[in-house]
Amino acid sequence: MTSTPPPSGLAPELAARLKRSPDGLLPAIAQQYDTGEVLMLGWMDDEALHRTLTTGRCTYWSRSRREYWVKGDTSGHFQWVRSVALDCDADTVLVKVDQVGAACHTGARTCFDVDVLLEGADSGVPASDQ
Repeated sequence: MTSTPPPSGLAPELAARLKRSPDGLLPAIAQQYDTGEVLMLGWMDDEALHRTLTTGRCTYWSRSRREYWVKGDTSGHFQWVRSVALDCDADTVLVKVDQVGAACHTGARTCFDVDVLLEGADSGVPASDQ
């Protein structure tokens, strides 16, 4: 289900393509541009996406604080935008960034290095098919 977001500076033709959650948000995956390391997941509405596209810095919507936050403004751990892409369903944003400092609010480089559920498992796919 999509919802109508509040007016923003986002181009109307782009806004019309987005498939948002019922609360008007898109998941935004931040990935280190040169290594492919997945850093974090944040949330963007149309205005946050517009700000990210036009300022060169990642802007997210904080669901808990109900406000915009620009990565690095308080922590000094900036995300400089290198590219932004929509997935094939237009319901997720991939932001490739140059991360300065930690991406995670815990101070870790990435949000995905503490609770590894599976690592090094045999995929069951023959090497010739990978």
